[in-house]
Amino acid sequence: MKKKYIVSCLCISFLCILTILLFFRIQKKQVFADPITKSSFLLDTIVTVTIYDSDDMELLENCLSLCEEYENLFSKTIDTSEISEINHRSSDTSKITVSPDTKALIEKGLYYSKLSDGAFDITIEPLAALWDYKEAQIPDASSIQKAVASVDYRNISLSQDILTISSPDTHLDLGGIAKGFIADKMKEFLVEHGVKSAIINLGGNILCIGQKPDGSPFRVGIQKPFQERNETVATVAIQDMSVVSSGIYERYFIKDDKLYHHILNPKTGYPYENNLISVSIISSLSVDGDGLSTTCFALGLTKGMELVNELDGVYAVFITDDNVLHYSDNFDEILIKE
Repeated sequence: MKKKYIVSCLCISFLCILTILLFFRIQKKQVFADPITKSSFLLDTIVTVTIYDSDDMELLENCLSLCEEYENLFSKTIDTSEISEINHRSSDTSKITVSPDTKALIEKGLYYSKLSDGAFDITIEPLAALWDYKEAQIPDASSIQKAVASVDYRNISLSQDILTISSPDTHLDLGGIAKGFIADKMKEFLVEHGVKSAIINLGGNILCIGQKPDGSPFRVGIQKPFQERNETVATVAIQDMSVVSSGIYERYFIKDDKLYHHILNPKTGYPYENNLISVSIISSLSVDGDGLSTTCFALGLTKGMELVNELDGVYAVFITDDNVLHYSDNFDEILIKE
């Protein structure tokens, strides 16, 4: 009788443990059945963070707050930002101590400026400031010529945390690379807090953390130029990677039947005319996708594609003005064939 009682108790205990385990498993599935998501207007666009393996809304809010902190650090239009303070330095100031994040961003910008031999240039601010896409006005030729003379990334250098600027006319515009840098920092923050499945969307700059909860890759569409963001021309399957596009459809105006877009040639002062509509880069780091998409657009189809094909773990698709898609050598590895 005593033996039967012990066996019965053991069975009941086992059933209780099994029930508890099943309960927590069900609870976990219920908690994470749907992703949590939050959006905010930052970086002059809609920034959205979606987490698939957490129900911590505070984590989302803190991630977006981090994005705002970086915007306040890097934006050239916020008077109190570090970049704005650099640009509005006194004329006799040539050496400035910069924060670690600003140093890291400028270093990346200089890397792509050198890589492209100035086709991408982080000192383009005097030139970019002349173009008003809302008012659809072409700057006068003399103003463009003067601004072009002041654009040269070789006027700046970094040593430790000291930024040296050799010309008082040199001003920074890190807009061509800052979004990617910020996206990487947001990912770093989420990963440090245990997130293994998420998507960060900075107005078209897409950065994935891990893969989907079911173990499959994320599917990300390449935007169809001049159409809504949900219209795509190709879809890629990626995990732990970024998709960044640069194109003439992002900011432009039409004057006398001619389209003027925002990707400016530092050597002429006018928008690039190289038969490209857009360049999309898929890479591990979003900052590299940001820098490469603009750099490759500036270099044009032939030189831009040569550059991408020399890089490991980087994929690209170029769209020319005849709406033909040109893929890098290894693009089949990620392209979803419908």
